[in-house]
Amino acid sequence: MHRECVCYSNLNTKPAVHGKTTLADCLISSNGIISSRLAGKLRYLDSREDEQIRGITMKSSAISLHFVKGDQEYLINLIDSPGHVDFSSEVSTAVRLCDGCIIVVDAVEGVCPQTQAVLRQAWLENIRPVLVINKIDRLIVELKLTPQEAYLHLKNILEQSKGKKPLFVQLVLDNIWSLYEAVMKRDKEKIEKIVTSLGLKIGARESRHADPKVHLNAICSQWLPISDAVLSMVCNKLPSPLDITAERVEKLMCVGARTFDSLPPETQELKSAFMKCSSEETAPVIVFVSKMFAVDAKALPHNKPKPLTQEEIAHRRELAKRRHAEKLAANQAKEMSEKTPSENSSEVTENTGDTKGEEQQITGQAETVTSKAMKQEADNKESFIAFARVFSGVARRGQKIFVLGPKYDPAESLHKLSSQSSATNDMPSVPHMSCCTLENLYLLMGRELEDLEEVPAGNVLGIGGLQDFVLKSATLSTSPACPPFTPLNFEATPIVRVAVEPKHPSDMPQLVRGMKLLNQADPCVQVLIQETGEHVLVTAGEVHLQRCLDDLKERFAKVQISVSAPIIPFRETITRPPKVDMVNEEIGKQQKVAVIHQAKEEQNKVPEGIQVDSDGLVTISTPNKQATLSVRAVPLPEEVTRLLEENSDLIRTMEQLNTSLNEDKKNHEINQKTLDRIKEFKQKLEQNLQGRKWRNAVDQIWSFGPRKCGPNILLYNFEGYKRSVWQCLGNTVKEVSKYRDFDNSIVSGFQLATLSGPMCEEPLMGVCFTVEKWEMNKVGEMLSTGSQDSGECDAIEHKQNEDTALTSSCTDEVCSANEHQDSSQSVPKSPEKISKHKEVLLADCYGPFSGQLIATMKEACRYALQAKPQRLMAAMYTCEIMATAEVLGRVYAVLSKREGRVLQEEMKEGTDVFIIKAVLPVAESFGFADEIRKRTSGLASPQLVFSHWEIISSDPFWVPTTEEEYLHFGEKADSENQARKYMNAVRKRKGLYVEEKIVEHAEKQRTLSKNK
Repeated sequence: MHRECVCYSNLNTKPAVHGKTTLADCLISSNGIISSRLAGKLRYLDSREDEQIRGITMKSSAISLHFVKGDQEYLINLIDSPGHVDFSSEVSTAVRLCDGCIIVVDAVEGVCPQTQAVLRQAWLENIRPVLVINKIDRLIVELKLTPQEAYLHLKNILEQSKGKKPLFVQLVLDNIWSLYEAVMKRDKEKIEKIVTSLGLKIGARESRHADPKVHLNAICSQWLPISDAVLSMVCNKLPSPLDITAERVEKLMCVGARTFDSLPPETQELKSAFMKCSSEETAPVIVFVSKMFAVDAKALPHNKPKPLTQEEIAHRRELAKRRHAEKLAANQAKEMSEKTPSENSSEVTENTGDTKGEEQQITGQAETVTSKAMKQEADNKESFIAFARVFSGVARRGQKIFVLGPKYDPAESLHKLSSQSSATNDMPSVPHMSCCTLENLYLLMGRELEDLEEVPAGNVLGIGGLQDFVLKSATLSTSPACPPFTPLNFEATPIVRVAVEPKHPSDMPQLVRGMKLLNQADPCVQVLIQETGEHVLVTAGEVHLQRCLDDLKERFAKVQISVSAPIIPFRETITRPPKVDMVNEEIGKQQKVAVIHQAKEEQNKVPEGIQVDSDGLVTISTPNKQATLSVRAVPLPEEVTRLLEENSDLIRTMEQLNTSLNEDKKNHEINQKTLDRIKEFKQKLEQNLQGRKWRNAVDQIWSFGPRKCGPNILLYNFEGYKRSVWQCLGNTVKEVSKYRDFDNSIVSGFQLATLSGPMCEEPLMGVCFTVEKWEMNKVGEMLSTGSQDSGECDAIEHKQNEDTALTSSCTDEVCSANEHQDSSQSVPKSPEKISKHKEVLLADCYGPFSGQLIATMKEACRYALQAKPQRLMAAMYTCEIMATAEVLGRVYAVLSKREGRVLQEEMKEGTDVFIIKAVLPVAESFGFADEIRKRTSGLASPQLVFSHWEIISSDPFWVPTTEEEYLHFGEKADSENQARKYMNAVRKRKGLYVEEKIVEHAEKQRTLSKNK
C-alpha cells in the first residue's frame, strides 16, 4: 500500500530553529538512511548550498520511506516543501502529486498567515490534512506554562486549525510536564521511577550529561518516538491512492468551464482508471508532471562511478603486475646498452623504436586530454528531471507516450485518432500533442537518484529525457482520450522585476540560453523580453530573486551578469476632484495666483481638433473625419475594482465563451457552477454600481481591460448598438447595425489605452470609460456595409494582436499616385462609382479605417483620463512582524522610514511577544528584512506577502494655485512629492521625457558664524 503526503510548515521567526525539515530528518532516520543523532542537524532534504547557509528550504524534495505497522507494510512518499512565502509555488507543485498533507505548527507561534495559505491550497486540491504541533517543550522551558495554561494555549491552536481534544491535560500534558519537571530539577529518584515504569534503557552518558536537554531527548526519543507517531498517523488518517475521490478526479479532468458530462465518452471512461489506480497491463498510463528541476549531470546514476566486481579487480591487478614487469625489463635493457657499445643498425632500430614510443605517448596524452575535456563538459551540463506521479497504469523505461499540452482537446483529436492509438513517430499531426519516450525513470531519495525499470500507479517518481517536451508542467498518457489536468493553483504573485544583461556583450547567447533553462527549472519565475530589448526576470520576492540570480550565474548561464535595480510595478488611475487644497482650505473660495494658475493651464493644454468639456467629455474624430467619438472617464468604486481583480479568471472564461458564441462554433456545454458564478458576479456588480450615474451600467458593459480581463470597464451609452459581455448567460443579440464591423476596433483601442496610461506608460486600474457618442458619416457607413467586410475584419483581427496602434499620415502626392495607379488599371466607371471610389481612397490613404478607429479610441481614452485628477497606485505588501517589547521602537522606526503604516499591534497570549501587522510599499521593501534584523539584533524578522494596490494620495502634477499654497510651499513648490518621484523614476527607466531642472538659482552657502 502507498501513502503520498507532503510536509508543510509555517515560517519560523528564528532562522536557526527548524521544524518541518527536522521532522523529516527524524522520519528518514527511522529508515536507517541517516543516523538518529544527526536528525535535525543534517537537514538531509536541504541539498542546495544556499539552503544550508540560510537555514530555510527553497525547493520541494521527495523521499520514499518504508514503514511496518503490525503485519502491514507501507510505502510512504514524503515531499518536504518550503515554508517561506517566496517559494509557495513549490508547495503548489507538490500538493498536486499528493493524497494528504502534514501541517506542522509551532506550539508557541501558532497558526500564521502562511499556514492558512497552505490549508487553503490543500482545500483547493481536495487533499486531507493532518496536524503536528511541534516544539511543545518551548511551552515548558521558555514560557514556563502550567499544564492547564498549556492546554488552553494548545486548544486555541487546535481551534484555529479546526479541531479539539477533551481530557488532553490529564491524559497527555500532565505526564509530559512531570517528566520535564523531574529532569530539570535533577530528581534522580523520580527519573529512575519514570524510566523503569516505561521500560526504557538510558545510557550513562546521557544520564550524567551537564545539559538536561540531552537527558530529556534520550528519554523522549525512546518513550515517544516521533517517527512512529507521525507515520502511524499518516497510515491511519490519510487516504491511499486507491481512495481517491470521484470529486477530485472530475476536478482534475475538467479544464475551465467544461463539465465532466460534456467530455467525450472515451474520456469519461478514463475516470474508472483513475479510481482503480490499477497497475494492470491493460490500464492506460496517466502521469502528471508538476514541475521540472535541474540536477548536475554527474549526479545521475549512469554517470556515477560504479563499484568494481571481483573479476574486474583481479584483471586490473594482473595488468598492473604486467606493466611493472615490463618497466623493470626496460630499465635492465637500458643499463646493458650503456655498458656495452652497440652497432649502428641497432642504434637506428632503437631510435626508431623510441620515436614510435614517443608518438604513442603523444597520442595517448591527446586522447586523455580529449576525454577529460568531454568529461568536464558532461559534468558542467545541467540535466532536467520531471517531478511526477503515476495516476494510472505502469510507467516503464523506453515507453512511448503522448505529451498533452494545456490547450489539448481530446474531442478534436479523437476525430483523427482512435482512443486505442499508441504513441508513434508516424502518427498524424494533432494540435497541442506530441510524442516522446520515457528515457529514464528514477526513485527520488532526497539528494540521491536511483534507477528504476518501471513504476506502478500511486507512486511519485522522476523522469529523465523530457526537457525538450515539457516546459514547466504537463500531462502524459498512452491514451489520446486523456484530457490535460487543470492548471496548478499558485498562491505567490510574481511582483519583483529586474533587468539582466551580461557584463561582456559576447556572452549574450549564453545568458539567453541560461534564462530559458531557469524558466524551465523554476515553477514561479517569469522570463520576459520587453519592447526595449531588455531581458527581465519576474520573481515572487527578494529571497526568491536572489536564488534565481545565483542559479543563473552559477548553474545555467555561467557568465558574469549585471542586474538592474528592481523594476517596481505601478498602476495609473483617476480620482474624484478634491474638496480641499494642499493646505486644507476649501477649494473655490481662495484668491488665485494668476501666474501659477496659467502654468497649470499650460500643462493641461490639448492639441487642436480635440474638444474637452468642463465635465471631462472628450470628443475626437478619426484622421479621415469619417467617424467621431465622445468618451468620458470616471473612477470605479473601490469595491468594484477589488471585485474585478478577484474574478479575473472568471472574466477570462466569459471572454472565451463569448468568442465561441460570436464565431458560431459548436459550443460545449457550460458548467452549471461556472454559470452560477457568472450570475453571482453580475449581481455583485449591480449591488456596487448603484445611483443615477450607474443606471443600467452593468448591462452596458462592452469589455474589460487590459487583456480583456483587467480591472477597468468599457461601457457603451449611445443608440443603435447592443452588445454585452453577458452573452454567455443567454443574452445573445445578433448585431446588424452600421457598427457591427468596427466595434472590435473600439475595443482594441480601449485595450491599448488601459495597457499603458499617460503618466508613465503603466497599466490602468479602477477606471470606467463610457463611449457616449459614435457617429459615422455616409462613407463610414459605406465602409461597414460594402464589399470590404472580409478585408476590414482581417485588419481588425490583425490590429487586436498588436501592442501599438498604427496611425499613418498621408500626403496629396501619395493620394494622387494611388488614384493614378487605380485609374490606369481599372475599366471606365460611371461618375457615381468614381466619386464613391475616391471617397474610399480618401479613407485608405490614412491607413485602414479599423486602424484609424483603434488609434482614435486610444487617444480619446488618454485625453479623457487626463481631464480628471490622475493618481499613481503602488503595490503593497502586508507585513507581519513578531518582536519583543524591547525592540518595538526600532521596528516602528524602520517602518516609518520606509513609508510603512501600522494596522494592528497585539500581544501574543501567554508570551511577551508582540505581533505587528502593517502595510509597506513594494517600492520601499528592498533590504527591509535585513535592516529589521540588524536594527533589532535578530530579535525580529518580517514576513512580506503581496496584498493589494493602494492609491498614493499626492498629485504627481501638483503646483500651487492659491495664495495660501503659494505662501506655504513657495514659488517652486520643490518639497518632496512621493508620487512625482516614483513617476519620474519610471519615465527615466522607460526613456520617456522627464521635466526637471538639475540646478536652478545656484547660490553658495555661507555660514553666519565663524568656526570655533
